[in-house]
Amino acid sequence: MQKLNLTKSLEMFDEAQRLSPGGVMGIRRPYNFVPGEYPIFITHGKGGHIFDVDGNEYIDMLCSYGPIILGHVEPEIDDAVVAQLKSGFCFSLVQPWQNMLLKKLTEIIPCAEMGIIVKTGSDATTCAVRIARGFTDQPVILRCGYHGWHDWCVEARGGVLRKAYEDVHEFHYNDLGGLEKLLNEHKGNVAGIIITPVGHPLNARVQAPAPGFLEGVRELATRHGAVLIFDEIRTGFRVALGGAQARYGVTPDLAVFGKAMANGYPIAAVVGRGEVMKIAEKKVFISSTFFPNSLEMVAALKCIGILERDRVLDSIWERGQKFLDRLHAIVAASGVPCTASGIPPMPFLTFDHDDAGRYKERRTRFYTGAIRRGLFIQPFHHWYICHRHTDADLDRALDVIKEALAEV
Repeated sequence: MQKLNLTKSLEMFDEAQRLSPGGVMGIRRPYNFVPGEYPIFITHGKGGHIFDVDGNEYIDMLCSYGPIILGHVEPEIDDAVVAQLKSGFCFSLVQPWQNMLLKKLTEIIPCAEMGIIVKTGSDATTCAVRIARGFTDQPVILRCGYHGWHDWCVEARGGVLRKAYEDVHEFHYNDLGGLEKLLNEHKGNVAGIIITPVGHPLNARVQAPAPGFLEGVRELATRHGAVLIFDEIRTGFRVALGGAQARYGVTPDLAVFGKAMANGYPIAAVVGRGEVMKIAEKKVFISSTFFPNSLEMVAALKCIGILERDRVLDSIWERGQKFLDRLHAIVAASGVPCTASGIPPMPFLTFDHDDAGRYKERRTRFYTGAIRRGLFIQPFHHWYICHRHTDADLDRALDVIKEALAEV
């Protein structure tokens, strides 16, 4: 398959590297894709498609790493934001949109009695951990999953003081025994347990909770007096309107939401039991100049309204299940040592590790074949299905996967 013309993207990246460390930040750097094969600069999107600066068009199944739940350029949402823009959106005091959004969140999220609106997922997880420590007066946090870039949880620890994370300990998804061991090791000192309720480790299979796992985490947290926090930044407004806690029937003490909450506008939230949340009134300090900005709140309310009105998540689950079933069949027939995994809204494909390291070559060849055929997916992050992906988009994506696996 012919290599894409990426002349403008590469020229702009050369310029970007003179202007910014690494040219672009973190997960958007070329080495996280296939260098020289993927675009670096995007001009616009429409529905389930994106377009790069060289004019190439792609079916977008990365969905901006998750925020795009409906589709790119949603007129209902954007029109509501523009209308609010004319009245202003950044003030010294809050606007009524805060109460409207928080009321909606408390109506649809099982654990939500009160909430705090923030901007990013990292803001939200850090806020939740601070609240848990303030509520319990204990230092230790037990974590499972990716929770952002702040000091207490960042994976790459250059520039981070050891003291920032020395009381944070990791356990593995679907491993109740490992969690119980940590709780006993730090008995009496655990402030909170934070977990992604659907497992999505870096470049590893996306896992649904094993029967009894989330229930077991809930019971252990209660027994040890720890605040249970669900990190629903990815699962909120995608797995269900009320998040994975609503779908799987396990209610945490706190939860954090973001990404799909506003179809791309920068907003997140911490919600939870009133008794725990109230610690942020006096004992725990949380503040930001831009947390009260209203444009994102308007977008979130409109997005949630569309998700409810059009039964969007029912559609995504139905079409996602068909996609995942066909993906499993394609992988089984391919003869390639790889594994399809995930849940219907969040499918993924990983290449089985081998001692010789050939899986890396297979992975590179597969993703090269996929992007050359116009399917935008990422080697180290699971994929997403959004509302505006048409049946033709999903059929084409599966055809591309089959063709790329044949090349592997």
